[in-house]
Amino acid sequence: MSRVSEEQITQWDLIDPLADKRQLFKLPEKGVYLDGNSLGPMPFSAAERAKEVLEHQWASDLITSWNKHGWIDLPTTVGEKIAPLIGAGPGQVICCDSTSINLFKVLSSALSLQTSRSVVLSLAGNFPTDLYMVEGVASLLGEDACHLNLVCEDELEEALTSEVAVLMLTQVDFRSGRLLDMQRITRQAHEQGILVIWDLAHSAGALPVRLDECEVDFAVGCGYKYLNGGPGAPAFVYVATQLQARVSQPLKGWMGHKQPFAFSQSYAQSQSITQYLCGTPSVVSMSVLDAALSVFDDVDMQQVREKSQALGELFIALVEEEGELTDLKLESPKAPQDRGSQLAFSHEHAHGICQALIDKGVIADFRAPNILRFGLTPLYLRYQDIQDCVQTLTHIMEQKIYLQAQFNVQNKVT
Repeated sequence: MSRVSEEQITQWDLIDPLADKRQLFKLPEKGVYLDGNSLGPMPFSAAERAKEVLEHQWASDLITSWNKHGWIDLPTTVGEKIAPLIGAGPGQVICCDSTSINLFKVLSSALSLQTSRSVVLSLAGNFPTDLYMVEGVASLLGEDACHLNLVCEDELEEALTSEVAVLMLTQVDFRSGRLLDMQRITRQAHEQGILVIWDLAHSAGALPVRLDECEVDFAVGCGYKYLNGGPGAPAFVYVATQLQARVSQPLKGWMGHKQPFAFSQSYAQSQSITQYLCGTPSVVSMSVLDAALSVFDDVDMQQVREKSQALGELFIALVEEEGELTDLKLESPKAPQDRGSQLAFSHEHAHGICQALIDKGVIADFRAPNILRFGLTPLYLRYQDIQDCVQTLTHIMEQKIYLQAQFNVQNKVT
């Protein structure tokens, strides 16, 4: 990209087809929020729904709200709202629990269908909790039934052999933002009889996902990043229709029973996606997520993708123009089609730089050991925000503000 003028940046904001979406979010009056890849900001609709649930539905209608306000159907209702954002047809997505718990469910389901295989293949840089859950399943089933094998990305294709039971991948790498080719990898795995689980934590709501088109078997994802459902928002599960009658997940709670309110002594699982429910749904947080998803009404995810790429290209171009920023090494793929909706830079003082940015009102985040991440969330970010961020970053680097003691104190959450 050639040198960008302020006039060009202003023009991009004026013609942005997603510009009106910004007004749907509660954003800081000053500064720039570039951490939607960790926690999405609050939509006004979410606050309104929380007030409605607490002050009217719960306070006034009490237990009648399970039927009167559809509390009992929230997992299905929210799942069906998420489905179009991840390229899933009806009846394949349910909202419940956390990503980690849902991963345990689908991993157990996949292994139950692969009785003659035991290897769970993943990338060495995958998000740690995903790998921890495999270790947890292995501790229950034994190494003969579940064995984790980690490879580098350039070794992945060769590792897809008939010994592998399950391939478990995250579509967008949480550190670098590297975007994997879901369709190609899933096809290669299926050619070897491997079932595939995709973690969509950093892609759902950020870019077009096509689970049905790619013939994915299972997927999981969270509700608090690009879906803006709030801290600890419920997660979701996708199970392809053709697998639902064949699988069985081990957390056999009453909500996964085919007749929960029959209160029978023995378990008879639902044959639909609802079998992945377990305990009573978290009504308040799920209602908030339900309302938050309204920001995607009438949104073309391809437009979201195009703006995300444009924001990233602008960010990189502005960084490359600043001599003070040459020590920042781009860890994300340079080609926009190869990355998700974030940029990652490495620097030995990445933590201090991040804390100094936050002090100046530019909220990014840090990932150990040396990664500075910037989330590019097109529904509320402006091109002007990217320019403001890079200008602030330049000032911090030029003055070496990141070396000050207060910016090098390690908090519990980074």
